[in-house]
Amino acid sequence: MFGPRRDEATGEWRRLYNEEHYVLYLAINIIRLIKSRRMEWGRRVTRMRDGRVAYKIVVERPERRRPLRRPRSR
Repeated sequence: MFGPRRDEATGEWRRLYNEEHYVLYLAINIIRLIKSRRMEWGRRVTRMRDGRVAYKIVVERPERRRPLRRPRSR
């Protein structure tokens, strides 16, 4: 995303490691952000009613199986 950098010691181009990106561009830790958003979504699902589709998928098993073939044309 930010491209390669020239190494000052050897003069060659190289890729930057994630830690170097964090220091250079003051980016937040993406992994930590994704995990926190997942946790928020999980908390929302646990507060949902029993009939909601997201609750059924996460907590229960789905009621029916989806067909394995493509839908019929009408």
